[in-house]
Amino acid sequence: MIKNLVIVESPAKAKTIEKYLGPDFKVTSSMGHVRDLPKGDGAIDISAGFKPKYEVSADKKKLVSELKKLSKQAEIVWLATDEDREGEAISWHLFEELGLKQENTKRIVFNEITKTAILNAVANPRDIDKHLVDAQQARRVLDRLVGFELSPILWRKVKPSLSAGRVQSVAVRLVVEREREILDFQAHSDFRVQGFFQTEKGAALKAESKGKFPDAESVQSFLEQHQGAQFQVSDLQVSPAFRSPAPPFTTSTLQQEASRKLGYDVSRTMQIAQKLYENGHITYMRTDSTNLSQLALQAAKDEILSQFGESFVHTRQYATKHQGAQEAHEAIRPTFFSNHSAGSNPQERKLYELIWKRSIASQMAKAELEKTTISIDTAQKTAPFKVEGEVIRFEGFLKVYLESKDDEEEDDQEGLLPAVRVGESLGLDKITATERFQKPKPRYTEASLVKKLEELGIGRPSTYAPTISTVQKRGYVVQENREGQKRSIRYFESNASGIHQSVMEENFGQERNKLFPTDIGSLVTDFLLAHFDQIMDFGFTASVEKQFDEIAQGMKAWQEMLGDFYIPFHETVAKTVDTAERVTGERLLGTDPKSGLPILARMGRYGALVQKGDKDSGVDPAFASLRAGQTLESIQLEEALKLFELPRDVCSIDGEAVTAAVGRYGPYLKFKGKFFNVPAETDLIALSEEQAQSMMAEFLSQPQYPLEVGSYKGQPLLVNKGRFGPYVKYDKIFASIPKGEDPSTLTEERAIQLVEAKLSGEKSAALKELDAELGISIVDGRYGAYIKQGKVNAPIPKGTDWKDVSLEQAKSWLEEAATKKKSSPKKRK
Repeated sequence: MIKNLVIVESPAKAKTIEKYLGPDFKVTSSMGHVRDLPKGDGAIDISAGFKPKYEVSADKKKLVSELKKLSKQAEIVWLATDEDREGEAISWHLFEELGLKQENTKRIVFNEITKTAILNAVANPRDIDKHLVDAQQARRVLDRLVGFELSPILWRKVKPSLSAGRVQSVAVRLVVEREREILDFQAHSDFRVQGFFQTEKGAALKAESKGKFPDAESVQSFLEQHQGAQFQVSDLQVSPAFRSPAPPFTTSTLQQEASRKLGYDVSRTMQIAQKLYENGHITYMRTDSTNLSQLALQAAKDEILSQFGESFVHTRQYATKHQGAQEAHEAIRPTFFSNHSAGSNPQERKLYELIWKRSIASQMAKAELEKTTISIDTAQKTAPFKVEGEVIRFEGFLKVYLESKDDEEEDDQEGLLPAVRVGESLGLDKITATERFQKPKPRYTEASLVKKLEELGIGRPSTYAPTISTVQKRGYVVQENREGQKRSIRYFESNASGIHQSVMEENFGQERNKLFPTDIGSLVTDFLLAHFDQIMDFGFTASVEKQFDEIAQGMKAWQEMLGDFYIPFHETVAKTVDTAERVTGERLLGTDPKSGLPILARMGRYGALVQKGDKDSGVDPAFASLRAGQTLESIQLEEALKLFELPRDVCSIDGEAVTAAVGRYGPYLKFKGKFFNVPAETDLIALSEEQAQSMMAEFLSQPQYPLEVGSYKGQPLLVNKGRFGPYVKYDKIFASIPKGEDPSTLTEERAIQLVEAKLSGEKSAALKELDAELGISIVDGRYGAYIKQGKVNAPIPKGTDWKDVSLEQAKSWLEEAATKKKSSPKKRK
């Protein structure tokens, strides 16, 4: 008999909690959700008030069975999942699936895994909050309905195998629209004029002209007018200034700052934060609250007093911007402020230290600054210059932490300025004028996209990272580095020897870890905007989030909310299926000057391409795939024509041609029937014979796969490399070569070991041999039992026990699976 059974989500969390509870408590893990909506159209009964039909996933059945057994043995079951809606839903699913009883089930929550917090939670249990559960159910059901009804339309009207999500589609729209803003941006230039002066005491002073200089003529005129002019300090303003610390972290601000300071993507940040939380180092990491508990405020104050002194203390509470804060009720902070470092590896320690610094700084005194503004002009007041500087008089929170800035935030502030007085004469070393081009808004990073979503009220702390990850996995958005371009800028300098003009070069447009929309992402966005403008509307998406908040607060019934949304949405779906035209993003780029055939850019079945000729041309069209960095919206006629020059012979080796071409997986060189992948950014059109020969020399100096390393039972053993790594091929068996082993040095003995291990594994997975001669068996797979014959696998229908499957049934299902496999579209090489 178990006195107390505590169920949490993760083994790491269970291990930490177990340390704080006595021998009367057994702590175990549900490993996340134990049940979910099944795949297919039977998951939600719309006619019954959007009733979801949950089922335990195949990989959780054994675990659920164990949890049921343990819960029946327990006097009290404590559901200790996370305190947000997701955690509440997990507790409710456990309660329902394990058949728990109200009288001996208790729900406990805590936002930090410390002994004090855990014991306090046990002393103050509550019931499962059905309002929070309903809010989570509403989100899950709504997102399933939107995805299930929109995705088939995209398959028919845009491209097969696409999928759409409610929040994800809006996130992609933001990236698409920002990219189009950048592509449409017309960069105009003006001139930045700076004066370089010397004070009477010989100190250097650089100031910015307050005048406007739109062109070279205005610059030339200004410099001529002030050649040899006398300058003086015309005004001096000194004023106190203060800088306040940023609030402690919420989920979104942690993701933003970890990206800016540590270079972590949002998913990585959340994974590390999860580990820090589960090991008791920080409070719960999914929160939109900036509040700190009274206990935390006192602990922070004590640590600041200890480390920096009383003058650095300023206890303050921050107001949470989001009034319906749905997640934890405290900001992300260290559980113990006395621990300046924590974590089991460098990544964890860096993130913990960032959280510690931000939390401590939020409770420290303001920084006291002195702001100085020096105005400079001629006696005739014809050339006003100005320089501003700040000096720190008292560090305050800056002794610990300063928040970083995004690309769009610039700070031209100088530091300490030299001492001057009004009327002081200044020596003029030179005046420079540098041409500068306006910049478009920056492309989004993962962190700045999260910031924008939060500003728009779209999504919540638990959804930011999955949203950003999903749009990239689905191929609608890519995160890339892109090299910049060079352009000429004009430069003027006026000094004692006269006025000089020169031309310099500058780099622009370089991008690092920025989000770019793919062609399919742009096409899907345009299609959804044209036919589902409400789904894509920022305000509407934010209003849906507010309704989830109202459900969580018990102010709205979740079925009612779904009904208000679904009925008009479903009507739009039906109308779109009947009336919408198929979209390909087709653009007429121009005409081929040689053949007179039209050149088009469009989306093909396997990606973006350019096409020479059309159905009215009387000849079969020619096709060429777009290269990396090219898009349907940006490609021009000249670039498209070059693509038709491929494939082309770039050199020859021993009389055999080496051909350059672009395939589905990028650019490659082909020699003697073998394909050699080259970097995605390689310009095959400009590739010289010498460059191609150099590449091939490097390729050919490496082992040429497949390598025959011996034989086994009369069959050759071949070592080869595939998309997922090196392997040994024996008959119809593919045995992976473990990481760290060099495939080029694999021996026959080692190859046989790998093959035998593979064969042994397949045999041990066999649950039942139905026909040894035909090779038909029932195999235990990752997601349950299935029928196997050679390379054909057939699922066993739900509700059918594999022990009851007959040979005749297996043959029928295998035949059906083989037919589907043959009829499915083959991949173009």
